[in-house]
Amino acid sequence: MPDLPRLALSVRQPSAWAIIHGGKIIENRSLGSIRAGRMVPGPICIHAATGMKEDEYRYLHWRFAQHGATCPRPDDLVRGAIIGTVDVVEIITESDSPWFGGEAGLLLENPCPIDPIPASGALGYFEWSPDGEITPPKPWMIRFGHAEGATGDLFPDAPPAYKTPPKKPWG
Repeated sequence: MPDLPRLALSVRQPSAWAIIHGGKIIENRSLGSIRAGRMVPGPICIHAATGMKEDEYRYLHWRFAQHGATCPRPDDLVRGAIIGTVDVVEIITESDSPWFGGEAGLLLENPCPIDPIPASGALGYFEWSPDGEITPPKPWMIRFGHAEGATGDLFPDAPPAYKTPPKKPWG
């Protein structure tokens, strides 16, 4: 195992993927969660949380495409594991970046992917250790983008198309 930071931040997919692979330079959080989670600048691991809801995936898949990031299918996103490292360089409360969208955020640099290491997550910064197994895909993740009842797809690798932007699933 490489020499990795002992602290990690659990982030739901596909945002964890976007931080490591998609150019997402800000992880939005409330000021309260930043304080409660003892989040400060420094190197951390990114933990891909086990949870991922279909409405969140659809919205973020669409939103990331607006920033030029092509998100993998939901069943291809690792969950329940450390997937990379980043440097938190600053806690910010304003930014012109299209990735900023909240009260506050962690400004991130130097994303570095690693082979996934199964680990349990927690809120805020947490000390992680290898544990458990990578979370298997849920049925909706496997079915995503496939016509109900279809035995094969004409374009299985085509990204989903949105006639209108998906509804934002939170606040």
